[in-house]
Amino acid sequence: MRFLSLFIICMACSMSLSAQKKSKEIPLVYSVENTGTKANPVLPTRENDQKCEALPDPLAWSNGKGRVKKFSQWSKRRGEIAKEIQHYEIGTKPTVNASDVSAALNDNTLTVSVTVNGQTLNLSATIKYPTVGEPPYALMIGTSGISLPPAVYSTRPIATMVFSERQVNNYSQFGKPNGRGNYEFDRLYPELTENGAYSEWAWGLSRLLDGLQQLGPEVTKIDMKHIGVTGCSYAGKMALFCGAFDERVALVISQEPGGGGAAAWRYSSWMNSRPNAKAVEGIDNTDYNWFKQSLKENFGGENVAYLPHDHHELAAMVCPRALLMLGNPDYEWLADPAAYVSMNAAIKVWEQFDIADRVGYSIVAGHGHCQLPKGQYPEVEAYIDKFLLGKTDVNTLVRIAPESYSEIDLEKWIGSWGK
Repeated sequence: MRFLSLFIICMACSMSLSAQKKSKEIPLVYSVENTGTKANPVLPTRENDQKCEALPDPLAWSNGKGRVKKFSQWSKRRGEIAKEIQHYEIGTKPTVNASDVSAALNDNTLTVSVTVNGQTLNLSATIKYPTVGEPPYALMIGTSGISLPPAVYSTRPIATMVFSERQVNNYSQFGKPNGRGNYEFDRLYPELTENGAYSEWAWGLSRLLDGLQQLGPEVTKIDMKHIGVTGCSYAGKMALFCGAFDERVALVISQEPGGGGAAAWRYSSWMNSRPNAKAVEGIDNTDYNWFKQSLKENFGGENVAYLPHDHHELAAMVCPRALLMLGNPDYEWLADPAAYVSMNAAIKVWEQFDIADRVGYSIVAGHGHCQLPKGQYPEVEAYIDKFLLGKTDVNTLVRIAPESYSEIDLEKWIGSWGK
């Protein structure tokens, strides 16, 4: 299979001096979970919303009055998207007061206790420290595990840690769930029984970051400015949601996330509507343990065009931080053409602020699910080197996809605003 690739060309070298100067003024990461808490988007009901067949403009204010022009406005718009996704799709990710969190590190195991409404939830994760370099170390957190091959990080001064999501909510596509409202998270927030798992998993990872932040690098040996999150398949979705909803994450590597991850709901639905189409994961056939049931009830089928947002905006929430999406077109269920459309739409946000080298995608066939081939190592290593280790002499302007994807009409899906 032939591929379209911009990675092998040093596109970053073509950035103007003014763009390079501007990019240096834009943060690579933040010290708080959410800078857009004061956003107050318009949240129309399904009956009152306007139909939008193409992907919505991620830079347009929710009230329809103009769009983001300056980076200083992006935090508020990002906050609008966060509240839209919670309202229509995954449910509430509650905020937590710092005083309600306590943390300890013993024998390299981080323990975080969160007390809300008189109930306490305990989280733990073991940190594996590198054998090279000096602390404080960058940290790569795996959601449910790290499927990236050790070769891309084990020889680098990067610590690793796994977030075991079952400590919060053990919804999964494997086996029968206990049902909404019956998990650890629900003891603390019994009123949030409509939540999907992705809001709760994102909440759990943020509490681990609370613990690391509270203890500080003197105790943890971790550099809070260089935190990465990665996962594959359903955990690739998890990594994307976790990184999108916590601005303390500097790098998100979402590996083969499928529908409900980087893929646009609208394009996945269009793919499934074609005659004799082979099903891909979309809004009608994903696992609804992960999402609010009302998402399918209100926006399934042709009604997807009424959804005020789409997943190019979930991806764009990572901006101005770094995002790399890895695809595998051999597995049609993953809906990678929809991820290709979505990522090209999301990239427009980074481009708006002249920081397009902080976002990329690599969709490469010829390997097993969640088994990164050596041919994809260079782009993964480039993102790790630049955004976790601070190297500047690497090219991260990655745009790799099957040649057949050039036939996809991006103009139809993002042309109305993407120019």
